[in-house]
Amino acid sequence: MGMRNVSTTDASFEALLVEIGRELLAAPPGAMDAAFTRVLTRLIVLLGIEGATIALFDSTAGTLGASHCAAAAGKPHVATALSNTELTSLTRQFRLHQRWIVVSTETDRPEIGASLPALRASGLTSIGFLPITEETRLLGVLSLGMERAWDPALIDRLNLVAEIFAAACLRGERDRKLQTSLAEAEALRERIRPEIEQLPEGPFVAAGFDDIVGESTALRDVLFMAEQVATTDATVLLLGETGTGKELVAQAIHAKSHRGGRRLVKVNCAAMPPTLIESELFGHEKGAFTGATARKLGRFELADHGTLFLDEIGELPPALQAKLLRVLQEGEFERVGSTVTRKVDVRVIAASNRDLATAVREGSFRGDLYYRLAVFPIRLPSLRARRDDIPLLAWHFLGQLGTSLCRKIERVPPETMERLVAYAWPGNIRELRNVLERAIILSPGTTLVLDGLIDEGRPLVAPAVGAARVATLVEVERSHILRVLDLCGWRIRGPHNAAQQLGLKASTLYSRMKKLGIRRATTPGPHDGSRMPV
Repeated sequence: MGMRNVSTTDASFEALLVEIGRELLAAPPGAMDAAFTRVLTRLIVLLGIEGATIALFDSTAGTLGASHCAAAAGKPHVATALSNTELTSLTRQFRLHQRWIVVSTETDRPEIGASLPALRASGLTSIGFLPITEETRLLGVLSLGMERAWDPALIDRLNLVAEIFAAACLRGERDRKLQTSLAEAEALRERIRPEIEQLPEGPFVAAGFDDIVGESTALRDVLFMAEQVATTDATVLLLGETGTGKELVAQAIHAKSHRGGRRLVKVNCAAMPPTLIESELFGHEKGAFTGATARKLGRFELADHGTLFLDEIGELPPALQAKLLRVLQEGEFERVGSTVTRKVDVRVIAASNRDLATAVREGSFRGDLYYRLAVFPIRLPSLRARRDDIPLLAWHFLGQLGTSLCRKIERVPPETMERLVAYAWPGNIRELRNVLERAIILSPGTTLVLDGLIDEGRPLVAPAVGAARVATLVEVERSHILRVLDLCGWRIRGPHNAAQQLGLKASTLYSRMKKLGIRRATTPGPHDGSRMPV
């Protein structure tokens, strides 16, 4: 087989460069060996030579070893297969910055001394060796064998092929390191999987709501609504059971509003005596009543150009509800003992754990005030409605409380976390925090112990409201019937009717409603026999 007359400008050689570059640089890691062999075979066919070999450098052993060989049809693979000792001899010469080495088999050469008999028997006349390098680092050697002398200009051109092989070797080297790192990481992950499962993931935190922890859909809905209303001056009504975080949401809304740089004044309407709440809200003049020894500014004046948070607004005495309505509508009020009308610019955020709509129907809360407060109502979900957030909240409180109590909890057993998630939490987030605080104190080590701190068999009860009075049976019955009527769309007969839900006959329910004075607040459409008539 004779060498083809291939020049340095041969279009077929240029096409080969493009082809081998595409194949070597695009081959997946597992297919690199086959790609090397295919490229060597194409090189043999194009140049009309007898054999080609790639010997890669082993950095651990410090030697070169033949890794990929190809030969022309009918030719043995011994064409350029040198021993490691001979390849190592070539390595020393390449490190002297030689770009290529041509060795004739017709003369004795120390580089290939031991392999000369086999090379001569195969009919090779000369072998060209080209270094595969990355700058000064030797990655390997490309050797090409033929039955006649080499054209030096062609060998110089073949350096481009060696450069493509170098890029492919570097890519393969990076892929191997990456696969090794991934395998080590996976092995480490499997070893520490039990510990990983106990670690909390980073909780979802909406921008500006840093103190609110959780990622449940119910909580995200609340934060989305709070985000939308925060930048306005609209009055917000936060509804939800005790301990659901209404005050935190109010603080976040204030912080994200244009009033965030001003004062947020908080008032708990259930914690103040009815005789003093007017003075607290609107202030008083000196001598306005016994004990008023000096003029006092009320909470509305203190919150001027800021935000006033009225917690437990449902406990506000009826006499003050009209005065509060005036401030909300007109921004005007008078201090106790004064006839001077004062104006304030206050954004009000109110909160209640009571069903204010029911309170309006029962007559214990002014309807006009309710509708003025409920411009933008946000109902906060109970902890039972966002159980997915319990592990996040638990780890949040364990870190927070562990720091203040100087007791670090590093592990929560899976069965303990399951108990926390399954518990009803009638006291919501506040109860969860208190239980975890006691558990941290009682746990002997760094593993959380929960024994005896929660009663999974405890029935869920309505949360208490401070020192509010206990409702009578009549009030409870009336409230319950109203709630069921609302749920059933005030249907007394027909599918999904209220009588059926209450376990009563329709006539019995009509009788109870008449006795309790329950009437629908809005005018219904034409009577169809299935809805409560007015």
